[in-house]
Amino acid sequence: MRFVGLLSVAVVAAALAAPASAAEVTVSGGWFRALPAGLPAGGYFTLHNDTDAAVTLISASSSACGMVMLHESVSTGGMEQMKMVDKVPVPAHGTFEFKHGGYNLMCMKPTAAMKPGAKVPVVLEFAGGDKLGVNFAVKNAKGQ
Repeated sequence: MRFVGLLSVAVVAAALAAPASAAEVTVSGGWFRALPAGLPAGGYFTLHNDTDAAVTLISASSSACGMVMLHESVSTGGMEQMKMVDKVPVPAHGTFEFKHGGYNLMCMKPTAAMKPGAKVPVVLEFAGGDKLGVNFAVKNAKGQ
C-alpha cells in the first residue's frame, strides 16, 4: 500500500523506500478554518483510498497545533456537539469527507503559523503505522 501527498522530507524518504504500487491513499482539498483569539481551528479534507484494502485513520498531528484531534459534529436534541473519535475507517476504493457539520480535525492551541494565507503541515496516521504528510491551506473564518 502506498500513501502519497505533499510529503515532509522524512515521509518522502520512507515513501521512496517503499515499493511502487498503483494503489494509493491520498488527500485532496485539505484546509483549516482559522478563528481569532486562539480558538480551535477546524480541519477539512477528503481522504481517498484507492487500495484494495480498507484503511483506518487513527490520529493526526501538526506543528501548527498544540494537539490535533479527530472529531465528529453530532446533533442531540437540537443541540450541536463535538465528540472525539478514536478512528475513521475508509473502505477499499472509497473516500471519506471531513467537512463542516460532520467529521473534522480539531486543531487545539493553534500556533502563530495558523494564519489565513499560510500552509501548514499535517501528518495523518493510520492503523498499522502508515503515515501520510500533507500541507493544508489556512483560510479565514468565512472559509476564504
